[in-house]
Amino acid sequence: MKYITTISGKEFAIEVIDESHIYINGKILEVDFESVNGQPVYSLIIDGKSHEGYVYPDEESWQVLLKGRLYQAAVEDEREKRLRTAGGSVSESGEFHLKAPMPGMVVSIPVAEGDVVKKGQVLLVLESMKMQNELKSPQDGTIHRLRVKPGDKVEQKQPLLSVI
Repeated sequence: MKYITTISGKEFAIEVIDESHIYINGKILEVDFESVNGQPVYSLIIDGKSHEGYVYPDEESWQVLLKGRLYQAAVEDEREKRLRTAGGSVSESGEFHLKAPMPGMVVSIPVAEGDVVKKGQVLLVLESMKMQNELKSPQDGTIHRLRVKPGDKVEQKQPLLSVI
């Protein structure tokens, strides 16, 4: 599985190769990462060098204390990032156009034209590669135009609906 981790505005592409190897920005590292007695204290060994870290979940990220320095780390898998970044665009007028982040089939649309929606509310469920993906509104607004219906097959970047 590939992950994108953002720390202090810098992105790191991380791929878990197996339980003891990871690939970070083009370099393979041997790692051992274990929780100490179920506490937020972790033993981290990277290429034979031992480190102790404290990891605390935050609302949208992780707080990591390592070598006396506190880092805020946001972690997304490739699918989450693709859904977030390719999901749609907001025009100058504030209208949001939800586009299919990947090819798939529309499973359900729990909203109708004219419905008032809140930021984070599910607008459409898209099935792709046997996984159901909930596409959510990035803003408060009103459903303006539905361009698809349940059962429709869609292509990547195909417009699905608009929120104004």
